[in-house]
Amino acid sequence: MNPPEILDAAAVLAAAETTVRERRQAQVDDLSLVLAWADLHGHDPQQTPGAVPVRFGGDQLVEIGGDGTPWVQDLCLGELAIARQAHVLSTRSVMADALDLRHRLPLTWAKVQQLACETWVACKVASMTRGLDRRRVAVVDAAVAAAVACAPGRVLRIAEAKIIEADTQAHAERVAEQRRTRGVVMTPADEHGLRVLIARLETADAVWVDAMIDRVADLLAGDDELRATHHPDLPAEVGKDELRAVALGWLARPHDLAELLGLLDAAETEDASGAERKRRRPGAVLHVHLHQAALDAGIGVARVEELGPLLLDQVARLLAHTNVTLRPVLDLANTVAVDAYEHPASVRDRTAVLVPADAFPHSTTLTRRVDLDHPVPYDPGGPPGQTGDHNVAPLARRHHRAKTHLGYTVDQLDRTTYLWTTPHGLQRLVDHTGTHLIDGPV
Repeated sequence: MNPPEILDAAAVLAAAETTVRERRQAQVDDLSLVLAWADLHGHDPQQTPGAVPVRFGGDQLVEIGGDGTPWVQDLCLGELAIARQAHVLSTRSVMADALDLRHRLPLTWAKVQQLACETWVACKVASMTRGLDRRRVAVVDAAVAAAVACAPGRVLRIAEAKIIEADTQAHAERVAEQRRTRGVVMTPADEHGLRVLIARLETADAVWVDAMIDRVADLLAGDDELRATHHPDLPAEVGKDELRAVALGWLARPHDLAELLGLLDAAETEDASGAERKRRRPGAVLHVHLHQAALDAGIGVARVEELGPLLLDQVARLLAHTNVTLRPVLDLANTVAVDAYEHPASVRDRTAVLVPADAFPHSTTLTRRVDLDHPVPYDPGGPPGQTGDHNVAPLARRHHRAKTHLGYTVDQLDRTTYLWTTPHGLQRLVDHTGTHLIDGPV
């Protein structure tokens, strides 16, 4: 390959694509060599004539991977680690992942061998699923193999959800066990009189604490007189992080906090009506995705936007501090369009369900906090119904700017499929399964 400095733009892009394939192939070759070494050392050394007994330090077979993987000689790892210029424990971890992929996650391993995904993502899934038995891990394997074209974060979220689904009882027990590790730690004061507060909380409590801190910080940010009265040391151009730290201190003074939030009078009224007490509770919007079977059984896994997969009772605890308003399930059978440039809430909600990820190729963004772009540019003098889920692409702000100003084109083939062409002619197909390279006409 020519030195990068003498390549034109098209050649740089072509070389970058080639490099990705070569890097992935090298990583597959590395895993294959690790597996070959494991195969060479899969016989029981204690069966060799004159073998040193294990009690005297002799070699033995050990289980490195998960349930269903072949055992390997314990002392073989040192020489392989030297050849790979790595620590023995690092090499052991790689071998465990490789064995799990070949013997427990064969569909995902096939995708890795086809260079269809990053090797580290598959290895991460292997380590995440090691606690499942060989039967249950098949559920995760099928789901991950079908999703490898998605962004790594989304693949790992899918794996996390399927691990819960594969053995909900075991996950519930792990959740209960981990709840016993909750705690709050305060470090000693440093030379500046500052201390660090570290808290391990349940998700529901953490979400509400974070929201309350944000609410107080916003009140302080918008009221110069309030800051001058209570925090005269704060500079005029105080940042959000510092305001959040100050806001956390208000949570330790409930009387002052109630007054700040305008709730003091109601809070001090012992006979406040039920409606009044309900009004004082914070409100929230929670977007939950779950299967009807989970509702029918009362157990199962739900995907909570921004938080990830949770058991149903964890979802219930998320709502423990708030008013609950149920909104109807969106009917996505038909297309909704409006005669306006701005996307109304109804279209935004439908788009978030239809296309939950940023529609830009290979994007890792998975949130509702994105711009909504018109793949077919909006024409003020054009026909009615130009804005709707038939002509919308959720894009992170940087991707939206690039598409608008750098000559990217995107064709929306259906409500969840987009064909992208970059300024230098690279093409990618983005759909609900991820981003795909284009080998020919679409």
